Amino acid sequence: MIPHPATQLVIFGATGDLAQRMLLPSLYGLQHDGLLHERFRILGTARSELDRESFCAQVEANLKDRVPAADLDAASLRGLIERLDYRPVSLDDSESLHGLAAEVVARRDGDVVFHLSTAPRWYAPICRGLGESGLGGEGTRVLLEKPIGKSLAGSIEINDGVARVFDEDRVFRVDHYLGKEGVQNLISLRFGNALFEPLWNARHIEQVQITVAETVGVEGRGDYYDDSGAMRDMLQNHLLQLVCLTAMEPPSQFDPSAVRNEKLKVLRSLRPIGRAEAATHSVAGQYTAGAVAGAAVPGYLEELGRPSQTETFVALRAHIDNWRWSGVPFYLRTGKRMPRRCTEIYLQFRAVPHSIFAHTGARVDPNALVIRLQPEERIELMLMNKTPGLDRQGIRLSQVALDLDLHEEFAHHRRRLAYERLYLDAIEGNGTLFVRRDETEAAWQWVDAILDAWHHAGGAPKHYPAGTWGPNAAVSLTERHGHSWRE
Repeated sequence: MIPHPATQLVIFGATGDLAQRMLLPSLYGLQHDGLLHERFRILGTARSELDRESFCAQVEANLKDRVPAADLDAASLRGLIERLDYRPVSLDDSESLHGLAAEVVARRDGDVVFHLSTAPRWYAPICRGLGESGLGGEGTRVLLEKPIGKSLAGSIEINDGVARVFDEDRVFRVDHYLGKEGVQNLISLRFGNALFEPLWNARHIEQVQITVAETVGVEGRGDYYDDSGAMRDMLQNHLLQLVCLTAMEPPSQFDPSAVRNEKLKVLRSLRPIGRAEAATHSVAGQYTAGAVAGAAVPGYLEELGRPSQTETFVALRAHIDNWRWSGVPFYLRTGKRMPRRCTEIYLQFRAVPHSIFAHTGARVDPNALVIRLQPEERIELMLMNKTPGLDRQGIRLSQVALDLDLHEEFAHHRRRLAYERLYLDAIEGNGTLFVRRDETEAAWQWVDAILDAWHHAGGAPKHYPAGTWGPNAAVSLTERHGHSWRE
């Protein structure tokens, strides 16, 4: 059944960090652009004992602080505030949860979206309470934040609890990377241009690198991060989603089932990295004290304040065992306290089969496509070009970039937050940019094997100074195969 646009959004955890940084500013963006239905209402809920006026004042102050001045106008701000209400709820108190549900039922005049911006351990209890109150049936849907569990077993347990109340087509699992313009543009680049598809395979591509690098440390999230680590926090979701979008076959059409079916095929084609392969195909690291952007920063253990063997860096050499990608290594890398913040996909094409310039001493480097997703969104196609000037040998070559700066090209368009796209799709009932249960569990199955291998080996993460690109072992991961990380 085609869902109707929702007229009510209920945010669990409405006073939390994610809500203040991303969710409420994103809702303001939708309000500003006239994308919210006139009857649309937002009910915030959290443990905080606030009344509506206090909550609205908090939201207004937060938006004035976070929304760029050029995008902030009094009418849009007032319009969003008028849609807001608040009710304190204790998630471990069934009467409190049922009271909230009764209020939602009393206000209901259409479809309802529940956004669970809480710790994952609350997903099943919240859904159970909603179901008991008659809010798990047709016309309702639920948004779940990652991570869905800490392992395949944990993911299955949470998903089973949610599934007892909400059918799968009404469960929207959020990976906010899928809401980024650059990630969506990857789909457009691949499947909207005839230029690339004939070359997008093992016959023409030598290697693929995907890097998600952060300059920050744990930023007050030490307890959460130490319980997760880079593998669970970043690689299991963000990086593997980028792998899927880079490697997937063309879907029959751009709809939720077709797109997610192709992504699932990629995850199921990933060659397992188990105990026998982990030492040569994976690297775990942990940053020590160093300098980032010229400023001294402490090591992970100093920030955490206790001993830990949690990894803050992961590098993998992965393979996708299918016809399109057979033999092509996918190098995946993510870490904290890197030299610069970037999310980048690098595809290096195979070298020309024969260089006619060899006798001149001119070097012919392989072509490459660089897709940068953040902090700036741009696409660079690296080509060989004659270096201007005269030379007795006849010719000299250098690599130059055909450069598409998307911020410059679309300078008159407002830069959107990822949750603006995700919220609009959730309100409309479009699940294309959300993660299906079988995707989540296939990703966990692959990652669990690596984590098991690390646990079995018993070694500590390899140290790297903050402000560097990870431990030396990560360099060896590529160079033993004749490749180098793009830095």
